[in-house]
Amino acid sequence: MTIICTGSIAYDYLMTFPGYFKDHFIEGHLDKISLSFLVDSMIRQKGGIAPNIAYTLALLGERPMVMGTVGEDFEDYRTWLESKNIDTTFVKVIPGEYTASFFANTDLSNSQIASFYTGAMAHASRLSLKDTICKNPDLVVISPNDPKAMDLLAIECQELKIPYLFDPSQQVVRNKPEELRRGVEGARFLFVNEYEYELLRKHTQLSESDILNRVEFLVVTLGEQGACVYADGHKYCIPTVKPGKILDPTGVGDAFRGGFLKGYRMKFDWQTCGQMGAMAATYCLEHRGTQNHSFTVAEFVARYQKHFDDQGILNTLLNANNENNLPGGIG
Repeated sequence: MTIICTGSIAYDYLMTFPGYFKDHFIEGHLDKISLSFLVDSMIRQKGGIAPNIAYTLALLGERPMVMGTVGEDFEDYRTWLESKNIDTTFVKVIPGEYTASFFANTDLSNSQIASFYTGAMAHASRLSLKDTICKNPDLVVISPNDPKAMDLLAIECQELKIPYLFDPSQQVVRNKPEELRRGVEGARFLFVNEYEYELLRKHTQLSESDILNRVEFLVVTLGEQGACVYADGHKYCIPTVKPGKILDPTGVGDAFRGGFLKGYRMKFDWQTCGQMGAMAATYCLEHRGTQNHSFTVAEFVARYQKHFDDQGILNTLLNANNENNLPGGIG
């Protein structure tokens, strides 16, 4: 199964604030905020939603493709991704531009204030799935990207009859209502968090039943409360996996998507797919950055089975990895 992950490709600048943001907002004066937070640390990490999802898929034995636009500063990142068994053939360098950059400041409660510099991502609408159709993609992930690019990708998937997962996430507030509606109505699958789901329904004027009648499954992530999967007329409640430690929430949702998609790729039941997402999310939460968690397929299966009684279902994943000599767990 060929999975193409489209979306932002970025460098993440991650900072930590040794206090609570909420202590510095004054009620009644939110219309004139002027704040500067002195942070304890800052690190630069490789990020962006498309490669983040692809990274966890690769750890679980897949060779996903990433499609997006980057700047002239990307080559070390490309080398990194290829070393992790991620295909970057359709990542296009835009001359004279920097790769998009995400600046996130996290406080002691894991609340975040973030900014995103578009950079080369602004040119993402230059790319077309028609240039990759020879690869016969089985699934396209449309995740946050330049709004025009997201809309064009949805239209192309519909025209080419390629199933796609629509993941508007942070771009719900940037995409036009008609674009969001088009993306949802043509999607095979939909991923959002709880707040984004409310915004999506507000902007598209689609009810929950409208959405569920259009997509094969809907996943709504709920942070510490886990996630809900709506499929086949049922609601599946997915618990979280308690982390050994919490270092950084950035990228946890992307890891969840990667774990879930691997389960879907293996044709596992919805509960198992969701629980694989939860397990992958915990690995990410235990590390700083979005692509610093690492595990072999065997380690993932063993840890999963400590938390969930899967009746041996994930042994299929382990066997498939061995039979195909897949490089899951390159760290």
